[in-house]
Amino acid sequence: MQNSFAPEGCLSGTRENTEFIRSEAGLRLAKETGKILESTVICCDRELNLTVALGNTVGVIPKEEAVYNPDGSAVKDIAVITRVGKPVCFKVKDIICRDGVRKALLSRAEAQKDCIDGYLSYLLPGDVIPCRVTHTEKFGAFVDVGCGVPALLPIDCISVSRISHASDRLRTSMTLRCVVRNKEDDPFRMFVTLKELLGSWEENAAGFSAGQTVRGIVRGTEPYGVFIELTPNLSGLSEYRDDLKQGDEVAVYIKNTDKRKMKVKLVVVGSLEKTGLSELKYYTGSDVTHIYRWLYSPPCAEKTVETVFE
Repeated sequence: MQNSFAPEGCLSGTRENTEFIRSEAGLRLAKETGKILESTVICCDRELNLTVALGNTVGVIPKEEAVYNPDGSAVKDIAVITRVGKPVCFKVKDIICRDGVRKALLSRAEAQKDCIDGYLSYLLPGDVIPCRVTHTEKFGAFVDVGCGVPALLPIDCISVSRISHASDRLRTSMTLRCVVRNKEDDPFRMFVTLKELLGSWEENAAGFSAGQTVRGIVRGTEPYGVFIELTPNLSGLSEYRDDLKQGDEVAVYIKNTDKRKMKVKLVVVGSLEKTGLSELKYYTGSDVTHIYRWLYSPPCAEKTVETVFE
């Protein structure tokens, strides 16, 4: 049985979903059982009604059924238009015959309400959940936490290493595992975090040693030095150079590491061509569904850096 409350895009192509959407009988069964299905939006008309691909049946999501707004606000045009070409979840409300054409009236809003009431409202801070990036901003990323319901991943929660824009780390449609940070109930809003799954200082530093020359990304420049990212949760400091700017990729020589001060001293030895975004490495197993506390700093460190979920 597929998880009906997964981020949009996870049900499309699965055997169970395909069996429901390919025939009128399957759609009628989905209507009777309240099943959440998924397919791709193929167009949006002048009235902002969405047409969904459903085998031999025409699927229609009226504008007012395209998005569930817990605060009761009107659906924004942009929220409807941007669904074209993308998978959307929905529930079947009715099947009618109009002008000789069979049409299935669908509701994405009802699917999202079910997701909030039956899944998201029960989540607790520290729960680890699947997400999918929908778009990135300077202040963070919006992620789909189920049936297209958005949550905010603030930029300071994406990684320990500082970035200037969420797109420095994430791309649209990227699948993530995130941790529930907190949520609000009236109206429903959720905030998630990612850095707690990307390893502690010791776990990341274990992949490097003094004397190595490795690739790094410039993340910030100050009069006293240049911050260079080795991994999303590990950065080092090199001497100031005025020829380096944010986003530059460089080869760096590791002079030494200091576990007590959580510092890595680097020397820039050359510039490199940009390679684009790297896949994230998770240090928390895929079988972990909840974390209570994350300790980033080593036990011997001068200061404690941690996250407590409560």
